[in-house]
Amino acid sequence: MNPEIIREALRQVRYPGFSRDIVSFGLVKEIVCADGVTTVRLEVQTRDAKVPDQLVHDCHAVLERLPGVGRLDVKIDVKESPAPGAAGAVPGPSSIPGVKRIIAVASGKGGVGKSTVAANLAVALVAAGAKVGLCDCDLYGPSMAQMFGTRQRVTANDRDEILPVQAHGIQVMSMGFLLDDRSPVVVRGPLATRYIQQFLRQVAWRDLDYLLLDLPPGTGDIQLTVVQTVSVDGAVIVTTPQEVALIDARKAVAMFEKVNVRVLGLIENMAWFVCDAGKKYFLFGDGGGMREAVFLKVPLFGRIPFDMVTRESGDLGTPVALLAPEENTVSAAFHEMAASVLAAVPAVSGESA
Repeated sequence: MNPEIIREALRQVRYPGFSRDIVSFGLVKEIVCADGVTTVRLEVQTRDAKVPDQLVHDCHAVLERLPGVGRLDVKIDVKESPAPGAAGAVPGPSSIPGVKRIIAVASGKGGVGKSTVAANLAVALVAAGAKVGLCDCDLYGPSMAQMFGTRQRVTANDRDEILPVQAHGIQVMSMGFLLDDRSPVVVRGPLATRYIQQFLRQVAWRDLDYLLLDLPPGTGDIQLTVVQTVSVDGAVIVTTPQEVALIDARKAVAMFEKVNVRVLGLIENMAWFVCDAGKKYFLFGDGGGMREAVFLKVPLFGRIPFDMVTRESGDLGTPVALLAPEENTVSAAFHEMAASVLAAVPAVSGESA
C-alpha cells in the first residue's frame, strides 16, 4: 500500500466540530506501510478525551474501505496542557518563544468592533505596565496598520525572523505591513493558515507579557489553526447588544469551549449613543451583553458606547485608550477591561501583573 494513497484518504477525516480535514491541519505526522500493517500517527493538542477517540474511529472508518490496507494501527500523540486558570493548575508557558501569555480577541460575526477592542486593549495593558504584542490574524481584512498609524514595512533579522513593527509601545504584526491598501489577499484556507503559523512562529516577539491575537470573525480554519498551534491562555469575546450578534457570540464561545480554551469575559460594544441633548439611545437594544454574560456564565468586562472620538482616533492611528481615563469615558472603560484581563490571566503565575 502506498502511503500517499493513505494520506489522500485521510483528507476525508474532519477534525471534530470543524469543516477542515486532519491532513490540511498538519495533524498527520507519519504513515508507514510494512509487513501487512498500516500505521498512522497523528499529533493533536487537546484536553478533550473525546477528540482522540473520535479521530481513531473516523480514520478506521475511512481506511478500512481501501483494498490492501491490511491491519490498521492508528496512534495519536496528545499534547495536553493544564486548563488555563483551573483550580490548582500552574499555568505553563506559551509555546511561542518570548511570550508569557496569549489572549485571543474574537467575535462570532464581523462588524462588531473586535479590532478596535483589540487595539485599545493592547494600549491599556501597556499603560498598566505590561509588555504587549498584537498579532493581526485577520488576513483578509487587516486593520492594525491603520489603527496604529503606521505603514512601515516589516524587516527580518539575521536568523530570518520577521521583526514586528513598534507602535505606541506595542509590537505589532499584520498583513497590512506587507501589502498596500489596494492589494487583496486572495488565498485559499491552507495557505492562509500557513501565513498565520508564520506570524505566530517566525516573528521575533521579544520579552512579551501578553500577545493579543486579533482573530478574524467566525469559527473557521484560522481559529482552529491558532488553538492547535499555540497554547492560548484565554479568549475575550466581542459582541453588540442585538440578538443577531449575540447568536454568533454564542457560537464563538462554544468553539473555544470545544477546544478547551477558557473564555475570560464578554465585551459589549456599541452599547448606546448619547445625542447632543444628552439623551441616551440604545440603538441595538439595551442589556443584551449583560443577559448573554449571565447566560454563558462568563464575566461582562464592560460596555462601550458609540463615540466619535473612538472612531476618529482609530482612523488617525491613535487608539482612544491613549487618552487619560479621566478625560474620556471610553478610554476609562478600556483601562478597566485591561485590569480585568490582568486579574484573570496574570503575566506571571501567582502574581498580579
